[in-house]
Amino acid sequence: MQRATSLERRVDAIAHRALLRAPANGIRAGLIEFAVFVLKQAWACIFGAALLVAIVAAGLWYPDDAALARNDALTIAAVLIQLAMLAFRLESGRELWVIVLFHITGTVMELFKTDVGSWAYAADGFLRIGGVPLFSGFMYAAVGSYMVRVHRLFDLGFDRYPRRWMTAILAVAIYVNFFTHHWWWDARWVLLVGVVLLWLPTIMHARVWRRTIRVPLLAVFAGVAVFIYLAENIGTWAGAWAYPDQADGWQPVSLSKLTSWFLLMIISVVLVAWVYPPQVPAAVLSRADAARAPSGAR
Repeated sequence: MQRATSLERRVDAIAHRALLRAPANGIRAGLIEFAVFVLKQAWACIFGAALLVAIVAAGLWYPDDAALARNDALTIAAVLIQLAMLAFRLESGRELWVIVLFHITGTVMELFKTDVGSWAYAADGFLRIGGVPLFSGFMYAAVGSYMVRVHRLFDLGFDRYPRRWMTAILAVAIYVNFFTHHWWWDARWVLLVGVVLLWLPTIMHARVWRRTIRVPLLAVFAGVAVFIYLAENIGTWAGAWAYPDQADGWQPVSLSKLTSWFLLMIISVVLVAWVYPPQVPAAVLSRADAARAPSGAR
């Protein structure tokens, strides 16, 4: 497991010993690979899952007459979760910088979006900037946390990854469009085309246990966006924030938000790629070397 924290290296060693005698082929081997995949995904989601549990618990059981406002309690809970991630070696200091940067970019967007009425939070508590409680930035940080953790838990490699300067330009354009589309033309569909053109050839290689799966990266982007959309529905149902059409009662978040989360996720992907440059899998490099070798040397 590349770039793993000290705790994760110990967990990985224990898992290897436990699975060492597992069969390499057959149905049981496939079930084991699937179980390891699910466990790794759950481990990667631990920040976001813990924060979502706190949001749901606050929505269901936090007393309305408590001395500490619910939003302030959620902010304190989010800070404690982040500190625990560092204290228990679930995140490294290098990863924290990516998460903090995504936290800041998310909070800036929250300030603008709440000001123009895209969504709203309960106007209580002291731990907020304007109408934005500080826990909101941690929701964006949770996406960044997942990205950096899944990158190393699965030893991700990428075949035909686009040039990073091109992805950076597109990510900046996506971020700017989240603001400018309120008074100018919404370029999201052009940006989506740009994402498809850049990443369509890219194949992601993810090591599960013995097997390495190969998936088109665009399919991975879409899958993650769907899960974030589902988490958003849970968050709004719990009353963490509300869209205008939810003011008179909760209803599912508009499916149009899927495109927003898809594009926002691209920003986090680009940020992670600048900290952990995408690596070409060894198998791909070997095939390329073999193809370049003189015929007599093969």
